[in-house]
Amino acid sequence: MRSLTSLGETVGALLKARGETVAVSESSTGGLVSAALLAVPGASAYFMGGGVIYTHPARKALLGVRLRDHPGIRSASEPYAAIAAEAIRGKLETTWGLAETGAAGPTGNRYGDAAGHTCVAVAGPVARRFTLETGSADREANMWAFAEAALAELEAALRAAG
Repeated sequence: MRSLTSLGETVGALLKARGETVAVSESSTGGLVSAALLAVPGASAYFMGGGVIYTHPARKALLGVRLRDHPGIRSASEPYAAIAAEAIRGKLETTWGLAETGAAGPTGNRYGDAAGHTCVAVAGPVARRFTLETGSADREANMWAFAEAALAELEAALRAAG
């Protein structure tokens, strides 16, 4: 398992060098994405904040997102991740928003997604989103895999933005 610092240092260095900022909305990573970004010295230059949006009340209070305003959208989907990334970006007025939402395990979620399912989205100068299926019911291993995938997606977006 990689260290939090090694997970966050490349993204942190890119953000810092560019003078850009990020906000994070995460669910099944339980704060690991934010922790990885904050493990890097000087993180206050680029990390503006975020939250573990694990429940409907948290989504409403912290993101200001109500699914009834987005017919056909459900949690743990790419469209929802994109909405969450844009919402956290707007709330904290950052260059980038990063969102993760999924089912770490050991069982799936109420939407029928298996354990090991997550969706990640990046909002900003470049928008990206994807779904990861680990095929594993190991909760902690999935949390780490999801965090690493989310940070890799942010890094790819940063590089694509030039």
